[in-house]
Amino acid sequence: MPVAGAKHPDVQHLRRLARRRRSRSEAGAHVVDGPVLVGDALAAGVTLELAFVDVEATRDAALERALAGLADAGVRVVEVGPGVLAGAADPVTPHGLAAIARTVTTPLDALTADPRGLVLVLAGVADPGNAGTLLRSAEASGATAVVTTAGTVDLFAPKTVRASAGALYHVPVVDGGDAASAVRALRDAGFATWGTVARGGVAPDEADLTGAVAIALGSEAHGLAPDVAAAVEHDLTIPMAGRAESLNVAMAGTLVCFEAARQHRARDASNADRPPSGDR
Repeated sequence: MPVAGAKHPDVQHLRRLARRRRSRSEAGAHVVDGPVLVGDALAAGVTLELAFVDVEATRDAALERALAGLADAGVRVVEVGPGVLAGAADPVTPHGLAAIARTVTTPLDALTADPRGLVLVLAGVADPGNAGTLLRSAEASGATAVVTTAGTVDLFAPKTVRASAGALYHVPVVDGGDAASAVRALRDAGFATWGTVARGGVAPDEADLTGAVAIALGSEAHGLAPDVAAAVEHDLTIPMAGRAESLNVAMAGTLVCFEAARQHRARDASNADRPPSGDR
């Protein structure tokens, strides 16, 4: 099979998916860049439609494993000329391998108020790095879902996919539409709804985050929009010393995630130590 160039139809499709949110939405697909992320997607059972490998890519262990995984999954691999992937997938550092993956999201009404159901609601988080970090923190802390809403960066944009370091494929992603409406829907479903604010809220270690909880995180510049702030039932504020007025949204969300995880562990330990009711 001849080596594909920049004008090859498959490469042009890859470029559109990498650069246009509308194209990703219409196609129900997104770009996975690099052998490690391709391997993560395969391991998570994500459907990969097509893959591209640079003919001059260094055949290191990670690339060989990813290519073997693609072959086992029956994914067609297109060889492309030097520099073609860098121009199409637009990575910061070209990795020599990219793939087109099917995008899967969970309906908002599928989220149930599980006693361990920590949900993050991204209500205007605009930076891909922050969104990716929040996805990683959600996975690492045991959150059950991440809800993305209008005004938030596309979680399936290439920069966000890379920043998530594979977490995107291990935490259900929900397209919540309007942020305030999503918060109200979660509240109606039985979640306790909290919003992070710079001042005036309850400290996370003083809040009860042990049940079904939804945490709304606002934009980096302005925090929660007024309608979202009005929709949440409770406010969370991280107490700080020194001159800082607020934390980066990814840092704040991470602290809240792991405080909720700590409270769940403490509750589980307490329940384990409690004798059965018949033994009292």
